[in-house]
Amino acid sequence: MRYEKGRKDASRSRIMEVAADHFRGDGIAATGLASIMSDAGLTNGAFYPHFQSKAALVRECVAAALEGQSGQIAEALASGGLTMAIDAYLSAAHRDNPEKGCASAALLPEIAREPSETRQVYTERFMTLVRQVSAALPQQTSNPEGIALGVFATLIGALQLARAVDGTELSDRILAAGADAARTLIQR
Repeated sequence: MRYEKGRKDASRSRIMEVAADHFRGDGIAATGLASIMSDAGLTNGAFYPHFQSKAALVRECVAAALEGQSGQIAEALASGGLTMAIDAYLSAAHRDNPEKGCASAALLPEIAREPSETRQVYTERFMTLVRQVSAALPQQTSNPEGIALGVFATLIGALQLARAVDGTELSDRILAAGADAARTLIQR
């Protein structure tokens, strides 16, 4: 049976969209291919024409998530600079919606256990984000890449802590403290 042109691409995009939400919301290890395919409205057998393995799907989802984050950073930098990007990242909305948020904050411990190909893709895309932020720092900043790395470490760590603690009051304080620390870094 022949399908209309573009159906395979649409199915692949749908699988990646559903998988990315599941990976960020539930974790890579806790997400099975059967649930991804069911939620994508496809059969389990439809997976393999698109991806060789779950690891390949994870790698592509991580790459796509970080490329999307690069676009979000570019928009925030263009409209409000680094301060706006920091505030958007450490917001209650971002904290409360991990399935649509930063793949790093949601998945770093699991990415560290992925095959080297996935970690290499992650490293390349992450360094693109670092270069974006370092380029947005004031020209007189000494060691802009080091500052950008510190900003990401602060943002990701603060978001992970804010998601982990019990109670929104403490969580809100962690987000605010992380934003203050990141703003201090970019003014060095």
